[in-house]
Order: sequence, then C-alpha cells, then structure tokens
Amino acid sequence: MTLHVRRMTKPDGRALVLYGHAPIDEGIAPVAPLGDGGPPNPHLRWHPLRCEWIAYAGHRQLRTFLPTEDPLARTVDPENPTELPPGEYDVAVFENRFPTFHGAAHDPPSVMVSTLPARGTAEVVVFTHDARGSLGALPLWHLELLVDVWADRTRELGLRDDVQYVFPFENRGVEVGVTLHHPHGQIYAYPFVPPLAARELAAQREYWENHGRGLLEDHLAREIEDEVRIVHLEEHAVALIPVFARYAYEVWIAPRRAAPTLVELSREERRAFARTLGTVLRKLDALWGRPFPYVMAFHQAPTDGAPHPEAHLHVEIYPAYRMPGRLKYLAGSELGAGVFTADTLPETKAAELRGASIAPVEGEAP
Repeated sequence: MTLHVRRMTKPDGRALVLYGHAPIDEGIAPVAPLGDGGPPNPHLRWHPLRCEWIAYAGHRQLRTFLPTEDPLARTVDPENPTELPPGEYDVAVFENRFPTFHGAAHDPPSVMVSTLPARGTAEVVVFTHDARGSLGALPLWHLELLVDVWADRTRELGLRDDVQYVFPFENRGVEVGVTLHHPHGQIYAYPFVPPLAARELAAQREYWENHGRGLLEDHLAREIEDEVRIVHLEEHAVALIPVFARYAYEVWIAPRRAAPTLVELSREERRAFARTLGTVLRKLDALWGRPFPYVMAFHQAPTDGAPHPEAHLHVEIYPAYRMPGRLKYLAGSELGAGVFTADTLPETKAAELRGASIAPVEGEAP
C-alpha cells in the first residue's frame, strides 16, 4: 500500500498532516477551533526521590472538553468547530492545542528542584472520519495504513534534536477522560527516555549483553511454545496475556522478530501487526458486548541516535475502568508502593479472550 501524505499548517500555526491510501486533494484547507488555546509553555521538574522528570502544563486546564463527574457524560462547546478539515483522506495528525510538551517551551520557573523546558511535542492522531467508529472496528487496510502512519511519525519526530523517545498511545473511553469525539490516539515525543521504558530497556540490554539474544524475543518464543496464554498467533505477530501480567486482560502485541521500532517493520510484519491489533481490540469489545475502555501504549527503542539491538517493539493494552465484578481498581499497594496484586490469572483471561467470538474484518482498500 502506498502512503499518501499532505503536510499543512493550521491557521493558528500548528502542524497538520493528512494521510490516505489514495492521493489527497490539494484543495483541502486546514481549520482550527475558535478562540485562543493560551500560550503553551510547559516545563519539567525533577523528582529527587523517584529520579524522574514530572511534566507541568497548567494551560491544559483551559481545554474546551473536560471530563465530567459522570464517566458516561461529557461537556460540549457547540461554538467550536472540529479540528478536522472536510475532504477525502483517512488519518489526520495535528499538534495538540493544549500540549504537555512543546518545541518552543522556554524559561522554566526557578524552584527548589531542577527544572527544564518541556520541549518535544504532543500530537493527536485521528484514526478515521467516522466519529462513531473505533480503532478495532477499522478494516484491515485502514489499520495497516495506521501502522504506516505511526511509523512515519516515529521516523519524523525521532529526527528532532529535542526528542529522544516517540510514544504513540490511545486512551479509549470517557472513563479515561477522553475529550475528543473522534476515535483517536496521541503521540508524545519526549525530550528524555521515560522511566518505565528506561527500566525495560536496561533489562533488555543486560540480557542482550549476557546472551546475545533479545529478552522479549526469547520470552515470546517460550510463551508460544507454552500456548496457554496466547490470544492470537500469526507467522509474523503474536498477541498474548503474559505470564507476569499485572492486570486482568493485559494484552501484549508484538512482532515475533525483534524489530526495535515501527520504522523497521517489513510490509508483511506491518500487515500482521495490524491484523493482530484489530483482532485483539474486537475481542475485548466482544467480552461484554460494549466498548472496552483501555490504555494502549507502544514501547519501542529510543530515537537518541544510538543503536538499540536489545529493543523489541511491542504494544501493551491495559483495562482502564472497572467492569462490574470483573476488574479491580488500582489502590494503595499499586499506587503507593508499586506492587501490583492480581485478582485473576493470566491463563484464565487469555482463554476468555480466545473464546470471544468476533466477525471477520474486511481486508483490501477500496
């Protein structure tokens, strides 16, 4: 599939990139919401006990759409037009109007801990024109195109001097505080390697140095041989609930080959990755016959210019809201001590997902 790209600038100066499986009309004009989002100037503060940066972005309190106390309701400002221009294209990516990271961040406040400008960027990725759709419901060609989009954004953002880690993710559901109607995800391009990714990479690097093989690649091979926690398996991709899962329905999706980032995936691997992702998301929705709220996070190699043969691209999906009698909230042990207590077994939940009945998905692009 050829990825067609058109780059534009919104009236308020933010970047907009349109992607499609067909050439994109040159007559499409970018639009922007009414009103001023406020000058974005986020900053970082160093946490001396956790040894990690905390991002502060007070201007995000000016967001038009905010979560309400009722997780199934949201506020709408009818005066604000959509961020999406009319026209024929498949995916839109634009800079967040209220970013947590911004390339022009400057002059952080002077406080008793170290501070830095929160440079980098935050982008919104709108998956489809259909505001009633979802990522998992997209046909295979559209999911494959979206994998190409994530790869293109990883490549482009990773070339920036102020970016060391590109992190695509999706918060799905008003239960998580989602504020944009269209099915969408985000990309945070961090000016540092975030702490969880850094810990994973350190473990993978040590294993690589000791064994000359990838830690996750070896683990996936053992899970495939064991079979009981596999949700979906293909020649080039696998989905599973890992033996060490911290959450019920914590599904990992990975290429079977140890590709460091989305950029390095072959065409066959991208198609298998897309098909596996769609299968898992449809199975999650089929569990209880309702949209399944989740957080989906991409883990890949840093974009710091160094080689990372130890890194193995994968997606981790976590349930984001308590289903009646099924999942548990994060509480004192998890949030306060970082020790997760699992009320269910990975083997049981993997069997439930394998057994979830889903309809076949369309394949080729129109």
